Amino acid sequence: MLEGQIQPASAPKLARRLGMTGVLFLTLSVATPASSVFVIAPGMLQTAGTGAVWALAIAAVVCVMTAFIYAELSSVWPVSGGEYVAVAHTMGPLAGFVMLGVSVFNNLFFPPVAGLGIAAVLSTVIPGLPAVPIAVAVVAGATLVALLDIRVNAAVTGVFLLVETLALVAVVVLGFGEAMRPVSEFLLNPVMLDGEILVPSSPAAIGLATSIAIFALNGYGVAVYFGEEMHEAPRRIAKAILWALALTLVFEGLPILAALTGAIDLRAFLAAEDPFGLLVATRGGGTAAAWVSVAVVIAIVNAVIACVLACARFFYSTGRDRSWGRRVDAWLSAVHPRFGSPHVGTLLVGGIGIACCFLPLQLLLVLSGTGLVAIYAGIALAVIAGRRSGRTDGAHYRMPLYPLAPIVTLVALGYVVWTSWLDLEEGRPGLMMTGVQILLSAGYYWFVVRRRGKWEVHA
Repeated sequence: MLEGQIQPASAPKLARRLGMTGVLFLTLSVATPASSVFVIAPGMLQTAGTGAVWALAIAAVVCVMTAFIYAELSSVWPVSGGEYVAVAHTMGPLAGFVMLGVSVFNNLFFPPVAGLGIAAVLSTVIPGLPAVPIAVAVVAGATLVALLDIRVNAAVTGVFLLVETLALVAVVVLGFGEAMRPVSEFLLNPVMLDGEILVPSSPAAIGLATSIAIFALNGYGVAVYFGEEMHEAPRRIAKAILWALALTLVFEGLPILAALTGAIDLRAFLAAEDPFGLLVATRGGGTAAAWVSVAVVIAIVNAVIACVLACARFFYSTGRDRSWGRRVDAWLSAVHPRFGSPHVGTLLVGGIGIACCFLPLQLLLVLSGTGLVAIYAGIALAVIAGRRSGRTDGAHYRMPLYPLAPIVTLVALGYVVWTSWLDLEEGRPGLMMTGVQILLSAGYYWFVVRRRGKWEVHA
């Protein structure tokens, strides 16, 4: 027990090397607008048809509320541990460690899931590519890049972000360039597919598409993971979060509107597996469609790099907070003397990601659960607790219209939980897996961490 409490006087620190632009590049790369449009948005269209515009608008309101919460909490605790740090300081160590445990699963499974999806995206250009070797190569390459100086990574992700933005610009130009129907039609008379005919979009379908849209817009809160490497983070981190969400809304909203506006055959567009690729191929030709597919792959690779960077910093924080035991904590909180990166944590994230590439994609999706719901709920409750206790009184940013943001967030999450429970194939197993993660995290804290002494979270 005594050995578990021994900790170096001060863990090596991450260097403040990032400005606002660098943090924005990294955060937008995790949000990966191009991947969201080409990979996630088709699910919205197949679910609610043109009612996806209403779903996107509702999701935008929810995400703005959640971004206000992230901004306020992050301006008090701009720490690489992210959400669990704020929850621990406002709701106590048990709640904080539960948030830590859920975040472990939520963070670790994204790189292999994204890597396994690359072969499907490239199938229109090079059919028959093996998914697992490509995923392993992507995760391994992203890990090696993530070991480098954070400024180098910000530059790399910035270049990749430019490429994926060009793919989105192509959709916007091709869609709005030859508009077939007005945008007002989607708001006043939304329709969806019922078999092979178009019928009015139902409120239930729009609600289900809203939960997909919330996931598609997610990523803006990742800015806090880079808080310890940002100059003047307490004063500037809120602005980075809000700008990241605003740009995500533009980069995802405009292409979706443009594609719906410019689709020649609306029924074929809504039914297509790759509706945005179909639009590009129809309007711009096969060569343009191939280049856009490559740009989407670059966007996914970019997201994997940025996710490994963020996840490594998360584990750096958990090691500094003595979460795993003396030896493991020392490894995770180590910082490379030349690159200034948490290199052991980076290698750990990459190694686990490579191993998970050999698991079935469906299993990974179930294991990752619905962690985003738990994380959003945790920070919504944390900001309420922080306001009541006065722990957030020193925030450099205070959200407007409090307590509207946490209330809207919790109500929206309640609806997402309900719709997920009705989905027997993925939603309900995901909720059950998140429940298991919560129980495992609480048990580990109660029977392991608590017995070592007081668990103090760095701030």
